[in-house]
Amino acid sequence: MKTTSMLVRRLCAAAGLALLLSAPALAQTATQTAAHSAYPSQPLKLIVPYPAGGATDALARTIGQKLQEAWGQTVLVENRPGAGGTIGNGFVAKAPADGHTLLIAITALIQQPPLMDKLAYDPLKDFAPVTMIARSPSMLAVPLDSPAKNLKDFIAMVKQSPGKYNFGSYGAGTSSHIQGALLNMQAGIDLVHVPFQGAAPLVTNLVGGQLASAFIDSATARPHLKSMRPLAVTGTQRMPGLPDVPTFAELGFHSFDPYGWFGVFLPAATPAPVVQKLSDEIDRIVHLPDVSAKIEALGLQVAGGKPEAFQKVVRADAAIYAKIIKDANIRLAQ
Repeated sequence: MKTTSMLVRRLCAAAGLALLLSAPALAQTATQTAAHSAYPSQPLKLIVPYPAGGATDALARTIGQKLQEAWGQTVLVENRPGAGGTIGNGFVAKAPADGHTLLIAITALIQQPPLMDKLAYDPLKDFAPVTMIARSPSMLAVPLDSPAKNLKDFIAMVKQSPGKYNFGSYGAGTSSHIQGALLNMQAGIDLVHVPFQGAAPLVTNLVGGQLASAFIDSATARPHLKSMRPLAVTGTQRMPGLPDVPTFAELGFHSFDPYGWFGVFLPAATPAPVVQKLSDEIDRIVHLPDVSAKIEALGLQVAGGKPEAFQKVVRADAAIYAKIIKDANIRLAQ
């Protein structure tokens, strides 16, 4: 009887200790559940780190309108341009981690650290990826009157006349600059880089024959495809609108797999249930017929997906770009 009494007391003590040890975890779970159910509890801010009028801004306003309709909370789109997007990015990195301040970012977010000596944030540590809204492959294109009919012809042509040919980009340190540098390294050629201030003058000069070639994103190239000759596309698949144009990977080149993307981020410490709730809602929104149509009208591909999937893309792409930028010794003045 005495032995039984001692055993009961020990079991009770063990149970009490287990309950005590689990209390913080239970409290955290309860807090997260409450945060999820209460979210959003105030107006949302969608920070666009670029001027109004571009694709990033258009996507933010489309997503914002649908979030407002779905959740009944005011959604404000706020443009905070400057310093290649780093001002707006930095603002969100330091915002309260409650899910009410969102960043609508592009691939430049993860390309900037190896390009710039000083950033006020770390894209991989200070942000929580939510979901990818859309993505866009790029292409290497030449003027219609170019003697190069395919990438093999183009590389042979450039090798025959070192220093004669060039490639245009829509700015130093941009995806198109990085892609051109990558082609130079892998093909063993010396295309001269000609940076422009944006995509519009880049296309104008390519179509007009002032450039020998250019790396252009599909959204920019789409209205002008009949006025240029695409030789190869980035990404893992051929573009639906250009089924006869091979990917760089098909032609034996590597590290051209990353797509340009538009995605949603929150401050890193945002509770996981809040990140998931926002991700689920935006994933639903981008697949609505009217929203999908708007995304495709911009020349982009509808994406969506879970936070984990987007985080995997972000980290993989960051590693690829960091290596290219280092190997090509690309730097931006600050």
